[in-house]
Amino acid sequence: DVEPKPSRPHWYEQYLQPCVAELLGTAIFVFVGCLSVIMEEEGIGILQAALVHGLATALLVAILGEV
Repeated sequence: DVEPKPSRPHWYEQYLQPCVAELLGTAIFVFVGCLSVIMEEEGIGILQAALVHGLATALLVAILGEV
């Protein structure tokens, strides 16, 4: 049996899709991080920002990791 050669990925999948995913991921990451420190209350300090950035990273990797 002769197996067909795998075709090259489309230019969208190879070039544009990773760039759009990077742009979307960075925009969401920065937006969520900025929102986390807008209404900072006493006693929370930098823990809130650190937790939000960590959870945002985990969420974005889960969503955009396949790209």
